[in-house]
Amino acid sequence: MPKHPLIAGNWKMHGLRDAIPEALAMDTAARQSRASVAIFPPSTLLFALSEALNARPEPSPVRLGGQDCHKDAQGAFTGDLSAEMLKDAGAEMVILGHSERRHGHKEACESVAAKTLAALRAGLEPIICIGETLDQRQEGLTHAVLSKQLRDSLPLALEGQTFHVAYEPVWAIGTGHVPTDDQVIDAMLLIQKHLAQRFHNQVVPHTLYGGSVKPDNARHLLSLDGVDGLLVGGASLKAEDFNRIIAAAD
Repeated sequence: MPKHPLIAGNWKMHGLRDAIPEALAMDTAARQSRASVAIFPPSTLLFALSEALNARPEPSPVRLGGQDCHKDAQGAFTGDLSAEMLKDAGAEMVILGHSERRHGHKEACESVAAKTLAALRAGLEPIICIGETLDQRQEGLTHAVLSKQLRDSLPLALEGQTFHVAYEPVWAIGTGHVPTDDQVIDAMLLIQKHLAQRFHNQVVPHTLYGGSVKPDNARHLLSLDGVDGLLVGGASLKAEDFNRIIAAAD
């Protein structure tokens, strides 16, 4: 386990203003942990959460992020948000290439790379997600799929920048199914080898695991070789659960 694991909570399309107290409770837990903690709420909550966290007596260690961004800074793109807009609303980070975007919105690796460039221009720290489907794993294509996603989703402009990569096997997201230890370690080491060969950053990227992360398995997942943090979905919505995951990093 790294000295400061990154624990990131992806709220997805959940959360209204009445969720703000949950985030404040997560902030309290983060102050007592050695982990770096980030919350990715729906964009409608970014500004309100930023204001609430900044109103606390001491600066909050919790960082906020967006769940996606457009590749352009502005334009006639109804319903989209630019990286600059996320930044203006209080975001410091952004999730890109999540499987729910890749598969639900037919988002290609080249689009993820373009969005990554947009995030860097806006001063956002990206978490770039990759992962194979169950069919791809069963066909023995996991390494080929992950390698292609890494190659095509991560632009060379990431050289010298702070960024992170999250491995989320598509078949484990929201299903309760978690890969075996060997499967997780194998994927993480592949990612780290790729990053070491392509980039020579002073700040070593965190490699995160995501997919059915729960309070009961968080500590074990963090103990696996190559796992520098966790990208948490449903278990990040309630402070009672997310705070236990934060505590697992200590």
